Amino acid sequence: MSERTSSHLRRAVASRTRRITESAAFTATVFCLILGNAVLLGVETYTGAVDQWHDTLKAAEHVFLAAFTAEILLRAAACADRPGDFFRDPWNVFDLAVVGLAFMPFARENATVLRLLRLARVVRAARFLPQLRIVIVAVGKSLPGTASFVLVGALLLYVYAMIGWVFFAAEDPEHYGSLGRAALTLFLLITLDGLGDAVRAGLEISRWTILYFASFVLLGSFLLVNLLIGVVINSLQEAREMEAEGEAGPLHREGTPDTGHDLREQIAAARRALDTIEAELARAGPTGPRGEGPSVHSW
Repeated sequence: MSERTSSHLRRAVASRTRRITESAAFTATVFCLILGNAVLLGVETYTGAVDQWHDTLKAAEHVFLAAFTAEILLRAAACADRPGDFFRDPWNVFDLAVVGLAFMPFARENATVLRLLRLARVVRAARFLPQLRIVIVAVGKSLPGTASFVLVGALLLYVYAMIGWVFFAAEDPEHYGSLGRAALTLFLLITLDGLGDAVRAGLEISRWTILYFASFVLLGSFLLVNLLIGVVINSLQEAREMEAEGEAGPLHREGTPDTGHDLREQIAAARRALDTIEAELARAGPTGPRGEGPSVHSW
């Protein structure tokens, strides 16, 4: 089979399977399979149901695995003309990993690993829910900013915990008897849980403790938490923009012309035309066809 024929065959396979994978019926079917897989996992948590329908549940699991494998194969076939595009989509890589690992011997022999892989299939539902997909992408993009937030929060807790231990350890050892106890108490205060009791207990020690609690709540509960909210909102906006760009300019759309292929076809046609002209000129000879005037080569 020539390279040209093979390329044409790949484009034909990709075009047909792409129509299937991009159809609403295919999306709805896969989404229903994911929901069915989630229901099956839930049923298996009931010992009585497992004892009574063990063989049926096992067969259902094999059916789901076969269906998800067929889905991955169809998505891969939809990228037959551009195989690299399949791996550029993070969801395709995730789906391939979740389904492919289920066939590995270590997963088949370990019930816990197998259940975790089956549980990961439920996460694939986010692929078909745009809003949920945006949230997941936003969470991933907010991780660098969240790491900075954690470092600042840890520094704030350490400083205030040390101050609390210095001033309150003797009077309130239950909450400030050590650095760990003080940090735990202050961490709960960030959520404003038990703030009233903490302030009243501090006022019994000294009226100046109100400055300690007020400054910590201002920095921890308001400034720090609002900083985290800002990071998440910024990541959410970036995720929305990425989703909009993905919808506006997908890699594959039915009917979208292949610019590179069209250009190669035009170059090949031009070469064939030049070969034909050269052959005609060679047959015509130096005096031109039928002896009428000079040929092109004499110009």
